[in-house]
Amino acid sequence: MIIVRDIMTTDLITVPPDMDISRAAKILFDNRINGAPVVDDNGGLVGILCQSDLITQQKKLPIPTIFTFLDGLIRLTSVKQIEKQVRKIAALTVSEAMTPKPVTVRPDTGLETVAALMVDSNFHTLPVVEDSRLVGIIGKEDVLRTLISTTESR
Repeated sequence: MIIVRDIMTTDLITVPPDMDISRAAKILFDNRINGAPVVDDNGGLVGILCQSDLITQQKKLPIPTIFTFLDGLIRLTSVKQIEKQVRKIAALTVSEAMTPKPVTVRPDTGLETVAALMVDSNFHTLPVVEDSRLVGIIGKEDVLRTLISTTESR
């Protein structure tokens, strides 16, 4: 059985929360990676910044949908969700655009679990944490690489 430790990337590219968003975007682009862990001054994982967090900045401001029913107003979009989207659209630093408290996996997590997280929750990049310490990262390309090596060994 393949586990995360077998295929994770340990040569990590990380970004700090106070980094300018355009500089972080350049790091992702130049290194051809989908995402990077966001770490504080002590190396602690505080979030993850993915291409989708950056692409959000190109969205239009969401307009809440409201309709009336029996003289009452009913919102179809939560105020918290709108505020979150506005913050991401207007982000100037990594901390404003990142996804805080990202879903993580352990080095001994099975490939099936990783694949399920990526497909079911639409995650492209998962930080690997052991004993509260960031030890690696696993992305869709790492998972796809297992398919190539399996096919080549046949």
